[in-house]
Amino acid sequence: MKEGVASKNDRSVVVYILEQFMKRMTAWVKGRVQGVSFRYNTQLQATRMGLTGWIRNEPDGSVYVLAEGLDSVLEEFVKYLSQGPRSARVDSLITNWSEATGEYDAFEIHWL
Repeated sequence: MKEGVASKNDRSVVVYILEQFMKRMTAWVKGRVQGVSFRYNTQLQATRMGLTGWIRNEPDGSVYVLAEGLDSVLEEFVKYLSQGPRSARVDSLITNWSEATGEYDAFEIHWL
């Protein structure tokens, strides 16, 4: 095998490792989180962190977030969500964790 060229087995190992560490995190963020650029700033932060998924405002005034990525990066993202941008006030944050599906290519803002 040529040096610097990954074999099929090498790629399988990489895929396996990524699958073990890739997670999906959903979050409900409550507080002053609408009308304060929370979605926009969260999209920027998630993109910088290499996460995929989406964010949307909910009718009750909260924000719903679905993000996928490396579990360690998602943990840092949760820290960001607990603070939000300067103009926001986060009163509560509820998260749920599951296995990533890999269905997203970017982090987007969604609307109801």
